Amino acid sequence: MAHRKYNIRDIQKIVGGSVIAFHDDLPIENLLIDSRKITQADNSVFFAIQGDRHDGHLFLNEVYLSGVRNFIVSKDIEIASFSNSNILKVTDAVEALQTLTAYHRKQYKFPVIGITGSNGKTIVKEWLYQLLRKSKRIVRSPKSYNSQIGVPLSVWLCEDDYDLGIFEAGISHAGEMSALKRMIEPSIGVFTNIGQAHDENFDHWEDKVEEKIKLFYNCEVLIYCKDYKAVHKVVQEHEIVKTIPTFTWSRTSRANLQIGKIQKQEGFSTIQAVYNNNFVSLQIPFSDEASVENAIHCWTVMLYMGYEQEVIAERMLLLAPVAMRLELNAGINNCTIINDTYNSDLGSLSIALDFIHQQKHHDKKTVILSDILQSGQEGKELYDHVASLLKEKNISRVIGVGEAISAQRGSFAPIQAEFFADTAAFLKSFDSSHFQNETILLKGARAFGFEQISKIFQQKIHETIVEVNLNALIHNLNFFRSKLAPTTKVMAMVKALSYGSGSYEIAQILEFHRIGYLGVAYIDEGVELRKAGINVPIMIMNPQLQGYDTMIHYHLEPEIYSFRTFEAFETAVNRNLKDNDAPYPIHIKLDTGMHRLGFEDKDLNELIIKIKNNKKIKVQSIFSHLSSSDDLKESAFTRGQIDSFQKMSDKIMARFNYSILRHILNSSGIFNYPYGQFEMVRLGIGLYGVASDPGYQDKLMPVSTVKTTISQIKKIPAGDSIGYNRKEIAKQEMIIATVPIGYADGLSRKLSNRKGKMVVHGKLAPIVGNVCMDMTMIDITEIPAEEGDEVIVFGEGYPVTEYAKDMGTIPYEALTSIAGRVKRVYYQE
Repeated sequence: MAHRKYNIRDIQKIVGGSVIAFHDDLPIENLLIDSRKITQADNSVFFAIQGDRHDGHLFLNEVYLSGVRNFIVSKDIEIASFSNSNILKVTDAVEALQTLTAYHRKQYKFPVIGITGSNGKTIVKEWLYQLLRKSKRIVRSPKSYNSQIGVPLSVWLCEDDYDLGIFEAGISHAGEMSALKRMIEPSIGVFTNIGQAHDENFDHWEDKVEEKIKLFYNCEVLIYCKDYKAVHKVVQEHEIVKTIPTFTWSRTSRANLQIGKIQKQEGFSTIQAVYNNNFVSLQIPFSDEASVENAIHCWTVMLYMGYEQEVIAERMLLLAPVAMRLELNAGINNCTIINDTYNSDLGSLSIALDFIHQQKHHDKKTVILSDILQSGQEGKELYDHVASLLKEKNISRVIGVGEAISAQRGSFAPIQAEFFADTAAFLKSFDSSHFQNETILLKGARAFGFEQISKIFQQKIHETIVEVNLNALIHNLNFFRSKLAPTTKVMAMVKALSYGSGSYEIAQILEFHRIGYLGVAYIDEGVELRKAGINVPIMIMNPQLQGYDTMIHYHLEPEIYSFRTFEAFETAVNRNLKDNDAPYPIHIKLDTGMHRLGFEDKDLNELIIKIKNNKKIKVQSIFSHLSSSDDLKESAFTRGQIDSFQKMSDKIMARFNYSILRHILNSSGIFNYPYGQFEMVRLGIGLYGVASDPGYQDKLMPVSTVKTTISQIKKIPAGDSIGYNRKEIAKQEMIIATVPIGYADGLSRKLSNRKGKMVVHGKLAPIVGNVCMDMTMIDITEIPAEEGDEVIVFGEGYPVTEYAKDMGTIPYEALTSIAGRVKRVYYQE
């Protein structure tokens, strides 16, 4: 399949600017915006995007060393450093990216479906792809690429052989949709719904609807549900949009597709409706309300496009779940398993390969890949492309499953490769000893049933898990970064298994997002991170004196809080470092009023002399701890601590002729005392989604959710007792569920006897009787449930803040109490 090619002078004619360095007119096919995700460098152009917190110009050398020779910049740069390169300077790199993509879109005349709304955009897009791909060659947004940067990367995928595009558009602020509209230029518009997302950025809900609806100017039709009154009102009254033809559905009023009865049972829904005065119906393999609504949107689109009802009903019955996330799990034989087993196309493969490339725990990386379905490319061309992607990400081994990929085995040399006709053949030959100490990506189209492969790779651990949302972690990091000056670094605290979320997995994603420092409590935590391939600087906050040699061996940096610790470390440095080695970094802890650890003001002169007398030691940072930054009633004391820290650190820094970092603010300090940022802050509990100030809690996303399942359900007659010591006596007939989590997993016994609760199907179920070591009973008398159903210990419906309150403690303890034996499952959308 041919992609239209541009060279740097073509791009200059399209976006403007000036060519400040020219080498050749080689064709450009790929757009790059992330120095960490370089693919096909020789025919790519890198846009150095400058944002509030990030600047692509800082990574131009890194991109150049990766082989890229085409650059679009908006700052003056040292051209001599980029020999044999083409460099175009523009006013704004994002605007240039969007202008180039808008031009590219105009070269194609096939129809495009544009989707926006508060919820359901990605599901509707993916389901339309499933429903239409038998009769159309479709280009679509990868995953949820719907932002100011994601949309141009999506639309750039347009090529000559496609005959339909499906793109989603998401906005969070006023004024954003016009740029997305000129790139997507939809002919068919779909407005899914309107909800509360990003309400804080709009004065009124009508403003948000009017902003979203700008996507549909000049559409041939607008498809929406009339039951969303806010949407319907704007469509009817807006001066521009009201002239666009509409094609609607509704459950309550007259519409093109009039929905009638909806019957739900055992994972299926039957939807009845009237269309063109005829009774029509279909069945979908889902019973939740969101899926029903999304399916009706798709039904309406297909009717508008002229599909026969029989064809629609047949295809709807085959709808598959949309894999909205990549999951990372511990596997057999010390393997790490990345599970992406519901679809296999080039766009999602590229995203999954980026994810496996980020993983540093194992040097060896294996991809188990099914046939690529509905790519629009023919056999050899397609698998040559796939093999190229695998080689660029340094994949060690590929296992192909399917007749199409097996037929192109020659494309994958020199990668170690095996091929199987189908999943059954792979399972029949499976030998677990052939998979050791490696990261394994499972990437299969749903028809290949890779969930069977996933099961044999999973480490056998009980049914209670901690789900860790990596997207939420990065959202929280970026939120706190938005509160800081651009030059302020962040030290992320990953001690105590990253507040219960896991160690190297969290450190790895933070390093990928260019965290300045990591902080852990003990040397062995730092050693584990180094062994997992983490290279970012790590501060040890409570190093054991006998471990200093190990710490130096792994390039870990100690907190020094007393003359005893300094002298012990000085001895270790003299023992381990040669005279010509660079000075070893240390972090000086000052006591500004918490009176736990640290040097006092009276100690500073002696400390300065000792440091200056040893050329093998360098002060990397000076820091202190705030005792009450979350309690505004103690603001006078906290301000006094910050003032003392300023004076004490100034005294030290004045005696050294190199730069030294300072940090005193923690998560709540960032909110309450922003003037105390200095050169770095330490981000702990806030990174994991907990704010001490309720006013900020809704700005953060919870990172960890503890889930379990119902092992058994019992009816308890009135008068019978439940659990150890007969602490619960049934006053009337009860229904209880036993779940496999207990105090050995970190569930506090303080939650016994109806003090705690869990969530079953969105409803709170109180804990009855005493919490046992490995099991707990909950009252589900008023909640319909079955054995095997999911139970949330804390998470949606019962946040960790409430869970901790019921325990009589703080979220710190609640999060860090979850035992290591509870499996952590990491996912990224």
